[in-house]
Amino acid sequence: MKINLRQARKMQTLYGWGTSACWWAQACGDELAQNEIAELLYGGSGLKLNIYRYNIGGGFEEGNCRIENPWRRTESFMLYDREKEEESWDFSRDANAVAVMKKSLEKGNVDTLILFCNSPHWSHTSTGQTSGSLLYHTCNIPKMNYRRFADYVLTVAQHFLDEGLPVKYVSPINEPQWKWGGGFVWQEGCHYELEEVKEIYHIFAEEILKREMPIYLYGPESGEIMGTTVDYFNELYSDEFIKKVMPIFAFHSYHADDSPNIRRDFRKTLVEPNPDIRFDMSEWCELPNKSHTRDFKGALITARIIGQDIIYAGAQSWTSWVAANNLHRDEDGRDFSDAMLSGSLHFEEWTVNERFWAMLHYSAYIPVGSTALDIGYYNTDGDNDFNVFAFETPKGETVLVVVNEGEETALEIQGDFTKMKTVYSTQDRKRVIEKQPFTPHFPVQAQAIYTIVLK
Repeated sequence: MKINLRQARKMQTLYGWGTSACWWAQACGDELAQNEIAELLYGGSGLKLNIYRYNIGGGFEEGNCRIENPWRRTESFMLYDREKEEESWDFSRDANAVAVMKKSLEKGNVDTLILFCNSPHWSHTSTGQTSGSLLYHTCNIPKMNYRRFADYVLTVAQHFLDEGLPVKYVSPINEPQWKWGGGFVWQEGCHYELEEVKEIYHIFAEEILKREMPIYLYGPESGEIMGTTVDYFNELYSDEFIKKVMPIFAFHSYHADDSPNIRRDFRKTLVEPNPDIRFDMSEWCELPNKSHTRDFKGALITARIIGQDIIYAGAQSWTSWVAANNLHRDEDGRDFSDAMLSGSLHFEEWTVNERFWAMLHYSAYIPVGSTALDIGYYNTDGDNDFNVFAFETPKGETVLVVVNEGEETALEIQGDFTKMKTVYSTQDRKRVIEKQPFTPHFPVQAQAIYTIVLK
């Protein structure tokens, strides 16, 4: 395999790497675990992530919640008295999730705090619950409550801003196209039709401008890379109010794991015709998940998707779905968590999963302000065993991430370099090779990920 870095063409600037605190941070009450996980994800000795995605939950009432798993429902800062029809606020709630967030921010690397919702507050919904409508593909918030929903989210945002937290974006809708609700529910969620997405975003835009808040809209976090994603983009950016406060279009890259072609279609259809809009990939995990946490295949797939989302699809930041998921071992002792970490119910026990190393190969060596490079190497559907992605850092270093899901091979690197540093991961061992002379003929082991820093 040969790549010519002398002919590399600069593409989009990168704004960083992140993950979501949804579904786990509220369960992490052990202070030692909070400190260690914050360092692992956001500290200088860990992933050095700079994007933090905090979930504004819709809350729940005891005895009036169909979400059984405590990791899938979220405490709300807002209380609602049904009899008096009155709202009140208690910002001491959701204490574990707030503590994890603040410990992560203290690491000094986070410059982007995104507040996102899976559902409106339960008191705003048609069902009085956050798990969706009783009918599939039906919105669970009546139009008369759209502005109450906006006030709820922006009140939380203002509270965090007043505390000095770096809130930049609010994302009121998450994966609007899915059915959510019905007879079987497992998490907070809300379906929205296209016109409902636009109307809610318009109201949020009006309120942000009226309140003169120093934040922007984010989203709509479409649950697939193409499909209705194009419709959301066209509809939202046809609204002048929304355009004023929505510089970023955020999407999820689900349901196309084996298709580089879909990612190129996304770039050609949306990214290239709209150079003034930033495109963020704000959520991905292996779905359906076929890789247990000790299967290095999960890391290989994750590393491949990260690179293809940036180089092929044109994403300017990449954020994984949950940083941690509920530890659940099957009869063979295997845990099929799709996250970078797994934790027991209250984090009495937690582990680092193989996917963590996939993220490390990017976030620890490709800082904010780096540039994606077009080196003329592209895969097509059905040809995914070997991938190589290139970036240029603000210091002028060239960074290659090599993902080999196939057999042992070799990489020939053409370029004017004198030094290289290699970070290398396989199923069996992980090591860092410090500075060494530039080697143009680089051996690549089977089933391995490499980060090569060239100077």
